Amino acid sequence: MSLLVVICAKCTYNSLRYGKYFSTRYEDETILHYIKMIYDAKHRDEYRCLHDFFPANGVPLTLSINRFNLLIMIRISTKKTMFQSVLVLLSLAGFASESPSTADTLKASFPSHNTSPKAPDTSGMRSNAQELAGKIIIGWNLGNSIEAINGETAWGNPPATKALIDLVKQSGFNAVRIPCSWDQYVEDTLTAKIYVEWMDRVREVVDYCVGNNMYVLINIHWDGGWLENNCTVAKQQRNNAKQKAFWEQIATYFRDYDEHLLFAGANEPNVEDSTQMTVLNSYYQTFIDAVRSTGGRNTYRVLVIQGPCTDIEKTHKLMLSLPTDPTPRRMMTEVHFYTPWNFCGLNEDASWGKMFYYWGKDNHSATDPDRNPTWGEEDVIDKYFGMMKTQFVDKGIPVVMGEYAAMRRTKLSGEALERHVASRNYYHKYVTQKMVTNGIIPFYWDNGGVDDNACGLFNRRTITVFDQQTIDALMQGVKTR
Repeated sequence: MSLLVVICAKCTYNSLRYGKYFSTRYEDETILHYIKMIYDAKHRDEYRCLHDFFPANGVPLTLSINRFNLLIMIRISTKKTMFQSVLVLLSLAGFASESPSTADTLKASFPSHNTSPKAPDTSGMRSNAQELAGKIIIGWNLGNSIEAINGETAWGNPPATKALIDLVKQSGFNAVRIPCSWDQYVEDTLTAKIYVEWMDRVREVVDYCVGNNMYVLINIHWDGGWLENNCTVAKQQRNNAKQKAFWEQIATYFRDYDEHLLFAGANEPNVEDSTQMTVLNSYYQTFIDAVRSTGGRNTYRVLVIQGPCTDIEKTHKLMLSLPTDPTPRRMMTEVHFYTPWNFCGLNEDASWGKMFYYWGKDNHSATDPDRNPTWGEEDVIDKYFGMMKTQFVDKGIPVVMGEYAAMRRTKLSGEALERHVASRNYYHKYVTQKMVTNGIIPFYWDNGGVDDNACGLFNRRTITVFDQQTIDALMQGVKTR
């Protein structure tokens, strides 16, 4: 009897995401297609998984294929070795001629996770998108946390706690955007099943917020880039399959929450032209269809779709139509705002421009003119936000400003630091105020950082307010409501 040794889904997950069997992480999912082809090979007599034999890196692995009566000895120690060895095996098995499009097709569907759809339920879901937008005063991002690759604390923040969310609520915010990662928590790559333990953890954080009578937005964030970096025809079929599988599970798990919970289909999808925009709209259609198909309160849940790159100009140019939602008036759009980047996020001079330390017509420096802004001040904010009002808000489609912030430059000193702080406070007050007057829902981006070039409002380790000045500026901005 011939023995075919394959990598089971769980070991594939552990290997690619955490390096359990490989010394480095393999980002390209192409290998998963080939592993599935091996798994599905009709000529196998028996298969066993790697974990049945070897617990450590650098393991010797025997592969044999009955059809060709061949034996291959390899060592799994790096991602390159694994990939080459699998391709050798496929060549011998007659799979090498498979084209990339065929491989994508093999991975372009998963078993349905919508196994328990419910009848529509309007209880707790009375507000349409416009009415819900009127209830959200100002939101806060739990950034660099639940979406962090390699675990919640991998990007430097401690685990989110109820005490932190309590403090956020006490500081004046009544909504929380929770950027989420899901792909790294897939239990079975052949079915796209997400670990229920991870679902439980996300729910725990959602409950911290809902328990404070706060509105909550959860999404599929960067998540390794599988969707937002691949708005292409080549990846469209495969990504729609994953989008469907993920949202059927997320929607089913969170179905019983009332209108305080919103779903967002993506984060910052990289789209530059109409072809990519068409692909992105297919991802959103899949998102909407998957959520609505689960029924219950999800029939009426407010859903949020993101503009191309969440950039206002690209959204105005390319987002000329919206996906179809069978439930009317339950959709919002989303953009992000870090304009001018020279002031908000640039931490060193670049070939295309210098850092701006100051911002606003009354905050320019006479002694440090090289750091004054040369673009992106009040007139630009007024123009951009007005574009979103005309394109969406005036047509009954609320706009979520899912992220915005200007980082601190604490290494400045003397008058430069004083003028920078004044500029930053004015910026946050002005842009927030203009969002509110244009019907845009503000969600401040907090990455948890409390040092130079960061934008955290709270010290998440000590559960204390770190930047009261910015909080005050934000709250002054929303007083125009």
